[in-house]
Amino acid sequence: MQLSDLFRRQRALTVASVCSLAFLAAGVSSAAADSLTRSVEVNGTPAEVWSLIGPFCAIKDWLPPVGSCTEDGKTPPTRTLVTKDGSATFVETQTGRSSEKRSYSYTFKSSPLPVTHYVSTIEVTARGPGQSTVTWSSTYTANEGKEKEAKEALNGVYTAGLDFIKSRFAK
Repeated sequence: MQLSDLFRRQRALTVASVCSLAFLAAGVSSAAADSLTRSVEVNGTPAEVWSLIGPFCAIKDWLPPVGSCTEDGKTPPTRTLVTKDGSATFVETQTGRSSEKRSYSYTFKSSPLPVTHYVSTIEVTARGPGQSTVTWSSTYTANEGKEKEAKEALNGVYTAGLDFIKSRFAK
């Protein structure tokens, strides 16, 4: 092995060690972000589907567990969702919106779900004449030891919402 190879290897080890120490000093968690994506094919044009799900508080009309939704009227808007049984409240802030792409993104300000750093997007795209695809996706970090619970809860929510949307456009 040549001396220059040894210096390169030593430099790489030093950089890796410094980076590791920096992450530890900053308190960076080793928890990895997870993601979830669910889609449904819908018998409706993107414009028709977007008119149902596009308004930020319309979620109360297509997500069965949601009993009420109120917006704060600010920019960007924050909505407060309360489940029909009153047992859970979610506070969510819209972080992005594109009427052209028929999509919006939001994040949890507070939620009873065992997740942090939750960022979600819902989008409607054309699939064919008179047909659309609705895609709901997110990235999040599950609370330690609650990974399975978090994924199951989010999957249940996404499935309930997407199934309802599909049923509204059944022909």
